Amino acid sequence: MKSRDNIKISVVIPCYNEEEVLPELFSRMEKAAESWGCDWEIICVDDGSDDKTLELLSNQHKTDPRWSVLSFSRNFGHQTAVSAGIFHSSGDAVIIIDADLQDPPEEIERFIQRWQDGYEIVYAVRQHRKEGILKKAAYWTFYRMLSKMIDFELPLDSGDFCIMDRKVIDILNSMPERNRFVRGLRAWSGFKQTGLVYERQTRAAGLSKYDFKKLRRLALDGIISFSTVPLAVASHLGLWITVLSLLGIIFTLSQFIFEDFFNSIGWGPIPGVTTIVISVLFLGGVQLMFLGVLGQYLGRIYDEVKKRPPWIIRQSLGLSPKSPSNPLL
Repeated sequence: MKSRDNIKISVVIPCYNEEEVLPELFSRMEKAAESWGCDWEIICVDDGSDDKTLELLSNQHKTDPRWSVLSFSRNFGHQTAVSAGIFHSSGDAVIIIDADLQDPPEEIERFIQRWQDGYEIVYAVRQHRKEGILKKAAYWTFYRMLSKMIDFELPLDSGDFCIMDRKVIDILNSMPERNRFVRGLRAWSGFKQTGLVYERQTRAAGLSKYDFKKLRRLALDGIISFSTVPLAVASHLGLWITVLSLLGIIFTLSQFIFEDFFNSIGWGPIPGVTTIVISVLFLGGVQLMFLGVLGQYLGRIYDEVKKRPPWIIRQSLGLSPKSPSNPLL
């Protein structure tokens, strides 16, 4: 087991309009951190908040310089905020935890213990989600669907709450993609991993910032970043539609050639206009759907080749701001 005498733990906390929950977060995180028995730093990433989040984080930094702050110029998204935090971390291991206290800071001690046991990645597995039925069903379906579409093991019902060894962090920081799905990259990287089951809490205050649009974006990033199955489905479906269309043509021609026979069994010709309209609408819908699939992949390629910085830091406290490429302050 690794000794805690000479180790440093970094904690990355993405924040977006969390003014209501931050006072409790400061209190509980400070209490938890002081019990770890090692050096620590906490990096809060303000993801373009428009409430008093940055003001509260700035005051906390003044009170305790071990709390550092990165403030984005606008809202770049949760996964980008996490990526910026781990990119600026300096600890031997890095904890990722959300600001809403659904992931209890008191659980971090268990993660550190398992990391000390030799695991390079320790991720949280949610035993119960205290959220709405539709949201729970969406998460349950997404994880199981994605796990069937990728060629590596993705832990089911795990989130971003985890601890990762420095060697894992260095690998993640070297990955250049901008549409990031951190828990997917974490699983893809390999290393010695284990999960810890915990009870996910309700938000301590405020409302969830992950609306349907953001959840949909996260799901698309997860699927498109790690799987080409949608493209394979398009190819296979196109093949089967072609086969069925050929069979339909043969059947239609047979109705005209053997008209008397088909009329005798009640399979007379279907009105031509109806057949054409249904066929055109069906094939048009399928084509548009898979043009959309291709567009999603092409859009992400376009994002990558532009080589814009993944984030822009407007203000930093306690850290020297940097970006994987083209740093802009």
